[in-house]
Amino acid sequence: MNSRVKHELQSETDVETVFACICDLNGVMRGKRLPIDHVDKVKNGSLRMPLSLLGMDIWGEDIEGSELVFDTGDADGIGDYTGRPLSLISWTSRPAAFAQLWMANEDGTPFLGDPRRALAGVCERFRALGLTPVVATELEFYIVDPSEATPQPPCSPVTGKRLDSDGALSLDELQHFDELLNEIYDACRAQNIPADTAISENGAGQFEINMMHVDDPLRAADDAVLFKRLVRGITRKHGFAATFMAKPYGDRAGSGMHVHFSLIDKDGNNVFDNGGEEGTPLLRHAVAGLLRTMQENALVFAPHENSFRRLLPGSHAPSSVAWGYENRTAAIRIPGGHHKARRIEHRVAGADANPYLVLASILGGALLGIEGEWQPPDPIEGDAYSLDLDHLSLDWASAIDAFARGPHIEQIYSKRLKRMFVQCKQQELRRFTRHVTDFEFHSYLEAV
Repeated sequence: MNSRVKHELQSETDVETVFACICDLNGVMRGKRLPIDHVDKVKNGSLRMPLSLLGMDIWGEDIEGSELVFDTGDADGIGDYTGRPLSLISWTSRPAAFAQLWMANEDGTPFLGDPRRALAGVCERFRALGLTPVVATELEFYIVDPSEATPQPPCSPVTGKRLDSDGALSLDELQHFDELLNEIYDACRAQNIPADTAISENGAGQFEINMMHVDDPLRAADDAVLFKRLVRGITRKHGFAATFMAKPYGDRAGSGMHVHFSLIDKDGNNVFDNGGEEGTPLLRHAVAGLLRTMQENALVFAPHENSFRRLLPGSHAPSSVAWGYENRTAAIRIPGGHHKARRIEHRVAGADANPYLVLASILGGALLGIEGEWQPPDPIEGDAYSLDLDHLSLDWASAIDAFARGPHIEQIYSKRLKRMFVQCKQQELRRFTRHVTDFEFHSYLEAV
C-alpha cells in the first residue's frame, strides 16, 4: 500500500480494498470495489458510473420512463472525488477503506441530480451572503434481533433476556451494549466523525447518538451517511442488526433525525444571537422560511411509505407546522441555554431520510425566509397536538404531490433532481399499492 494512503488512513493496517461510493436520492450508497493499488483512479476522475444510479428506487431498480436510462443509452458520468480523506472500515472480513464520490457530467460540470450537489448549491448561496451554517445532527436507530422475519428487540448481551420495555435514558441499556457502542465510537474516530453523546431512547433497543456542531453542512451530511453505514456494519459484526427505519414497531417510538443549526458571519458571530432568549430578527426570518416550505418538503423529511407511521399526533414526532421556544411538540424548536449558542432545531425528518436532501431542504427553506425577510406567526405554547394548526402530509401520495407542485421547491432544487425524486417516489408508491398485507387479509378476508 502506498505511503500516502497509509497517511490518510492514519493506520498501519494492511488495507487491500477501497470502496468508492456515491449516495443516491434514497440515501443508499452505490459504487465500486477496487484493489488498493488502483486507489489513484478514485482521485483522478477515472471512475465512471451510470448517472441513473442516483435515481434508482429503494429496490435498486431503474425508474421507468427516466430520460437517464434508455433515452441516453444509460450514459456514464464521472465519479468525482469529494476530497474527504479515505477512512478505515473495520467491520469487513479484511480491513478496507471508504472513499466518497459525487457525480459530474462528461464535461466535468456538476451533475445536478446528485443530492450532495444540491446541498453544495445551497451552501454556496449562504457564502454569497457572507454566512456559514453551523450544523449538527441527532440520529436515532434501533438494534434488533436479525433472526426473525420481522424486527424483534434484541437480547441483552449481559443477561441474555430479550428487551421488552421502553427505557428512555436507561443507563442499564447503555451499559449492556457497552462493547458494541465502544466499537461504534472507535469507528467514528477512525472515520473522523465527530460523535458526541449517546443515550438510550424511548423504544426497546433504541439509541440516539448526537454529532458535534461543524461549520460545514456538506461534512455534517457526509458524517451522517457514513455513520449510518458504520452502525449497520458494526452491529452485524456483533450478531445484531441496526435499522434506521422511521417506524420499525407500530407501538413503539419512531426514529428521527433532528437537525440543529445556527449561522455565523465572516467574523464568527452567531447571527441568531441577540443576547437574550428570543433571538434576532434573522432567526425569525429563518423560522418563517422553514414553516412556509415545510409542507412541500415533507417528502424529503418522510420519503418512504413507513415514514408516515412516525408522524402521528402524540407520538413525540411533529405532525403539524408550528414553532416554539423550548417546546418538543413543535416541528421547529428554539432550544434554551446560553444565548451564544442560540440555534434552531428542526424535528421533522425521520432517520430514514437522505441527510443531504434533509439539510438542503432545511437550509434552503431558511435561506428563502432570510432573503425574503418573511415573518413567522407567533410561537406556540403548550401542546402542539391539541392546537388547530396546518398539518404535515398525512400520507405518502400527498407528500409526493406536494413536492411535485411546491412553489418553492425549484428555488432549492434543480429541475432535474426534482423530476428524478418525484419519478422515484411515484414508482415506489405504485409498487406498494400492489401489495396486500397480512393484516388486511386478517381484517377483511371473511368479514366484508
